Amino acid sequence: MALPWRAPLRVAALQEALARRILVIDGAMGTMIQRHGLTEADYRGERFASGFDALCAPAGHVHGPGCGCAGHDQRGNNDLLTLTRPDIIRGIHRAYLEAGADLIETNTFNSTRISLADYHLSHLVRELNREGARLARAECDAAEASDPSRPRFVVGVLGPTNRTASLSPDVSRPGFRAITFDELADAYREAARGLVEGGADILMVETVFDTLNAKAALFAIDDVFTEIGARLPVMISGTITDASGRTLSGQTAEAFWYSLRHAEPLAIGLNCALGARDLRPHIDVLAQVADTHVSTHPNAGLPNAFGGYDETPDDMARVLRDFAESGLLNLVGGCCGTTPDHIRAIAAAVRDLPPRQVPALEPIA
Repeated sequence: MALPWRAPLRVAALQEALARRILVIDGAMGTMIQRHGLTEADYRGERFASGFDALCAPAGHVHGPGCGCAGHDQRGNNDLLTLTRPDIIRGIHRAYLEAGADLIETNTFNSTRISLADYHLSHLVRELNREGARLARAECDAAEASDPSRPRFVVGVLGPTNRTASLSPDVSRPGFRAITFDELADAYREAARGLVEGGADILMVETVFDTLNAKAALFAIDDVFTEIGARLPVMISGTITDASGRTLSGQTAEAFWYSLRHAEPLAIGLNCALGARDLRPHIDVLAQVADTHVSTHPNAGLPNAFGGYDETPDDMARVLRDFAESGLLNLVGGCCGTTPDHIRAIAAAVRDLPPRQVPALEPIA
């Protein structure tokens, strides 16, 4: 027997909105953060100004040279800004809501014990996820209060980590793995708990390049739901890494769906890596085979020689409107290189178009 919804009225509002229109996901967080030109001091804020954090060691620990707690650069650790510059993160959420986004993703893409180890801040996982969800929750609640006819939803993001469970990082040792399924599940479990505590409406396993990583995340999410005795809707979004049309672990979009269909997600989709035009055939496949909602939030094209993105808001909106006119979409937004201007144009482009009709396919044998 399925667990009850944690917030049944919120889920009902989400399902009703999905039945009526194509919902809009927000755009890139990192692209907007880069515009602020932040320094190391900005990333550290007052709490980490000395290089030490009171939470990084047991009571009685004396900080000093060589203790492992200090001296690690934090510039580029965008998730840490949730704690040190919440004003910036809330401002970005607000800008996307004002541009027409219905769903706001938390600033938690790298907030797992595995990814935060690069910054020696793994002890902050639960706090970063909880506070990331709270910031997004506050902005969504404010937007919804100003226009109660349009509910706004917080999407708790679980990123892919910087490890892969299916592939060896060492070409001379093909059987080697840098991470285990259990280690991934433990990391995702910790992050998911924080997102739920912070008030996320939805959990999204995002930018999946390795389906085994995603399975660990979904396994962990189920454990958290069992712990709390209730569940949230779950979204899954993979990434096609190149022109081969496959994920890094080798799956086509169709295989990706059938590998994860058992989780009964609210939506399946693709994001990142490619621009909208290059994602079209793979979204088309998902729309044909998936008996759930289909989403996409592509990059603003492929990166140029300077690492930037060249697709304008009008370019993206034009391509994604064609997706919608072809009956492929239930949710749409932007990933790397996109801004509130992109989201505003995309929202306008799909506003008068109906959502894809979810087919009733044969049950899994």
